[in-house]
Amino acid sequence: MIRVKRVYDKPAREDGFRLLVDRLWPRGLTKERAAVDLWMKEIAPSDALRKWFGHDPKKWPDFETRYRKELAEKKDLLNEIRALESEHPTVTLLYGRNDEKQNQAVVLADVLKRKR
Repeated sequence: MIRVKRVYDKPAREDGFRLLVDRLWPRGLTKERAAVDLWMKEIAPSDALRKWFGHDPKKWPDFETRYRKELAEKKDLLNEIRALESEHPTVTLLYGRNDEKQNQAVVLADVLKRKR
């Protein structure tokens, strides 16, 4: 099962394997507090896409389309996450952004769930 959670939220046992999918380490968060099992920054949106988006809600539909195109080129990394999912009952994709609906982890989770 794939879940999505903000990395700043308190870790919980039901998170299972905690996978950080941000390109940058979350500000002000220690490794201990983050309780991240793996940081896969390569699966995050490219720097160019991240900077272009700039968290502008009006750009979200284009961001989502562009990020899906980037993910299509990252099949090896997607397969790594699928392998983690087969090893762990739950894999929680962690992100740092404040927005629960407009973040890369939501897009990534959708891509992973569609390719079953």
